[in-house]
Amino acid sequence: MIDVIARRFGPIAALVLAPLLVVGQANAQSNKQPSSTILISGSSTVYPFSQAAIKAYAPRTPKGVSFAAKPIGSSAGLRQFCGKSIVIAAASRPINSKEIASCKANGVRFLELPIAFDAITVVVNPANSFAKSISTAQLRTLWSKAAQGNVMRWNQVNPSWPNRPIRLCGPGKDSGTYDTFNKAINGSETNSRQDYTASEDDNVLVTCVASDPNALGYFGFDYYQANRQSLRALAVSGLRGSVIPSVSAVQGSRYLPLSRPLFFYVNDQALKSNQALRSMIVATLEQGVKVSQKAGVIPLQDSTYRLVLNKLYRNVLGSAFGGNLPIGLTVGQVLERSFDEHKRPQFR
Repeated sequence: MIDVIARRFGPIAALVLAPLLVVGQANAQSNKQPSSTILISGSSTVYPFSQAAIKAYAPRTPKGVSFAAKPIGSSAGLRQFCGKSIVIAAASRPINSKEIASCKANGVRFLELPIAFDAITVVVNPANSFAKSISTAQLRTLWSKAAQGNVMRWNQVNPSWPNRPIRLCGPGKDSGTYDTFNKAINGSETNSRQDYTASEDDNVLVTCVASDPNALGYFGFDYYQANRQSLRALAVSGLRGSVIPSVSAVQGSRYLPLSRPLFFYVNDQALKSNQALRSMIVATLEQGVKVSQKAGVIPLQDSTYRLVLNKLYRNVLGSAFGGNLPIGLTVGQVLERSFDEHKRPQFR
């Protein structure tokens, strides 16, 4: 181009215009450079926390970098994570043994970072005037595999309830909530009836219950919190008596067995090589209580977030749960196990 200018307008014009052309070409190239998006994919329960964390970090996000969140279910997110498609997986349950093996086979080393707690909340439509609480035994009667096609009416769960059809709304098989609820209530992650309205999108489940006076469903506490006007939570009679889900009930280890930890799983290699990723994770843990409150999930204590940060700084790799789904553990027990540095080698 400079040669053409010189032939047509002379060498002086070429000297004057050359710097402008170079700058223009550089700007064009920089405009073509795609921005880098770091995706947090996985649990729909953790999704509001992920969104709140991204928003809190937005003023500090480096130019050319962006963060995004996608709610596809814990299992789907961990499949992507162990397959190296993403560097952060959001999960409402610990990574399982099959996923640990997949990560190991693909050379994915990771940090398991507790970020908050949740209360799996059993909800009904506000027009329901008779169901105030439900026991774990009644939930098992309603949701186990044996109930499929058999337990279809409210009075089959509790004889004092009316002889009316019951509509069930619950998470799909890719949801960590599905796994945890069925392990806690039915004894196995796979022991669940399938004749119900299922979705990995908790907003679909909210609508399912809110639109039908005969409906009952279960999902994360944050979605109940965000939709309290159109839902009513049932007290669950479990290990510590009949307890309504709440922040204090979970932090006081009273809402058992339906309390559970929530996690970020972070790729160790990416954490070391990507400063924006590391900075975002550190900022999120430093503001953990505020981020949790914005998201409507149940925060850890400030002192606990500092412990999680210490785990990050010390680069404690692998899962503290050995592929097992913890049920009925208190908050303290879960965290103590999470920070255990004496994990068996196969789980590192």
